Amino acid sequence: MNHRQKLIFIKQKAEEHEPGSNEKIYWSFHAVNKLRKEGLRKGYIEAALKDAILIEDYPDHGRPLPDCLLLGFIDDNPIHIVAAIDIDMDRIFVVTVYRPDIMRWENDWKRKKK
Repeated sequence: MNHRQKLIFIKQKAEEHEPGSNEKIYWSFHAVNKLRKEGLRKGYIEAALKDAILIEDYPDHGRPLPDCLLLGFIDDNPIHIVAAIDIDMDRIFVVTVYRPDIMRWENDWKRKKK
């Protein structure tokens, strides 16, 4: 699955997602813990996924599911989301979420500082 296909799939599942009904977004235990630590809610991330951009595409080999790093926004605040694509189950899996640190990321939140 290429970069574009991953992003289309993620946005489509985010649009289709209805909590408690069709569950197109699943959450890792780690991601739920990060939500608590970052003071975020699932609904914020689920909304951010609808307009997210893919900033790092991870190789498929050595991983159970193809995944990538996405940049989304909650209001004007950047959020990074690592999401995996589960085509067989027709859903995405949120691996982790975090607020990017300005000390590690450029002002556009898309590139790590060197």
